[in-house]
Amino acid sequence: MNPSGNASVDALQEALKAEHAAVYGYGVVGARLRGSLRRSAAMLWDAHRLQRDRLAAQISRRGARPVAAAAAYRLPVRVTSARTAAQLAAALEDGVLTAYAGLAGAPEAALRTFAARAMQEAAARSVRWRGGAGLPRTDGPAFPGLPPSALSPKPRPGDGLG
Repeated sequence: MNPSGNASVDALQEALKAEHAAVYGYGVVGARLRGSLRRSAAMLWDAHRLQRDRLAAQISRRGARPVAAAAAYRLPVRVTSARTAAQLAAALEDGVLTAYAGLAGAPEAALRTFAARAMQEAAARSVRWRGGAGLPRTDGPAFPGLPPSALSPKPRPGDGLG
């Protein structure tokens, strides 16, 4: 938690962490791609850098210090080919989407709008990367950002679901 205890700043920091990871990961993605896919990865690397900078500015305006990027990140996909690079890009976008889901509950309407737009963009990029990896575009999470327990809650006695 940040020193001021501001939930919006905490959510912005989580989104910033995800953007840092995406910037790092897209460097790995781009190294394994060629042609138009490499150009797409470079464009998205730049887009995530821009978004990272926007988040850092939002955090600074609120009087908090933006979280710094890590020196390295444990990537969820071992990249050995163009296909696994596309799988990593999809996973990075899923991580970004999840982080912005936390920001979507911010009390400020402008932050909710910002988060919703970022979630929509990340979901679309994830679907495109899955297609580029030869995976079904529906292999992503049905409700990104929600914990698995929210997707299949256990019925409680008396709730009429069991």
